[in-house]
Amino acid sequence: MPQTALRPHDRMPPAINIIAMATFAASLSVRALDPVLPHVADDFRVTIATAAGFSSVFAFTFAVVQPVLGAAADLFGKVRLMIACLVILGLANILGAMTSSFSMLFATRILAGIGSGGVFPVALSLTSDLVGPEKRQVAIGRTLAGSMTGNLLGASFSGVIGDFLGWRGVLATLGLLVVVASVAVTAGFRSTPTTHASKTSLTTLRHGYRTIFANPNALCYAAVFIEGCCVLGLFPYLASFLFELGETRLSVAGIVIAGFAVGGLFYSMSVSRFLPRLGVNGMMIAGASIAGLQLAAIAFGPAWKVQVLCLLLMGWGFYMIHGCLQVFASELSVEARATAMSLHSFFFYVGQTVGPIAYGFGIQSAGKAATLLTSAVIMVALGFACARLLRQRPPADAGVDGKIA
Repeated sequence: MPQTALRPHDRMPPAINIIAMATFAASLSVRALDPVLPHVADDFRVTIATAAGFSSVFAFTFAVVQPVLGAAADLFGKVRLMIACLVILGLANILGAMTSSFSMLFATRILAGIGSGGVFPVALSLTSDLVGPEKRQVAIGRTLAGSMTGNLLGASFSGVIGDFLGWRGVLATLGLLVVVASVAVTAGFRSTPTTHASKTSLTTLRHGYRTIFANPNALCYAAVFIEGCCVLGLFPYLASFLFELGETRLSVAGIVIAGFAVGGLFYSMSVSRFLPRLGVNGMMIAGASIAGLQLAAIAFGPAWKVQVLCLLLMGWGFYMIHGCLQVFASELSVEARATAMSLHSFFFYVGQTVGPIAYGFGIQSAGKAATLLTSAVIMVALGFACARLLRQRPPADAGVDGKIA
């Protein structure tokens, strides 16, 4: 995998900024409920573990629609699908704010998962279509910056809004913002020239699946599953950990969770400098080790200000390894790149589905410290395993140019 830093005069295509706007809008809702879960649980008279199921159902829905949405993007057009899913996501949040029962809120989170599921992987595929392999990790870092900024503002604002307007105000506000953003993204793509490729046929799509899973680097899918489980699976419990320490302000929970996105933004700004120095293997080992150490630190229940720093470092380390895995996924197939990236998201969000369940079981059975320390060890081991097993291998269909569809 090329490790050349992006030179100052190497400009990214203008469409990258529009793609980043789309990922920003979609990511506003991903962590919106995490800081306010204790209040959701109180309103519907359920346990925090049950309320954490909202994160699992969002992630599970996001995951299971990936094979369908990835194929639909390759068949019918990536830009149109991404915009339609933004609209669905915005409406799902607004409907969630108006629900009167736990089951109805659950249903709207399923719809939100579908909407979000059609944005991020397609955005990564578009980015990979526009930018060659030598610049791709930096370009993906810029696309990730939009997503991480959305995660940052979504988590931090939801805590602040939750203190004043409750969790319903959080969903209503974010829903309106996403709908407005979908209009802006539509206008942006209309004014930005893009190259349209012919639609992928079903025969080509089937060949794409064979190409993807024949590539030994498809192991990156197992790696992102483990990441999602060990790191993102923790997030629904962070607010309750703070409650145990006596810190019940939702805004503080939002700030702690937002630290992860700040770390991700630091990664996006520093990747062009660290990649040439550390190389891909060094990035994966260092990133997984940094993330694992922060899991170990949180296991001992430090004060919330220390946890902000832990989440910041965790976000930086997480995206160091995750960004490398995304590039490996983008190179599995050129013909079916949207499908390859959607499968990447599928395994990642299945991990986020299993993660909260596994954490809940572990915390109840073995305790908080033992569960987080186990996750820490797994993350460190993952970095070394990825560095050993993943290698640069050109896809079998590398002769086909992928362009925006």
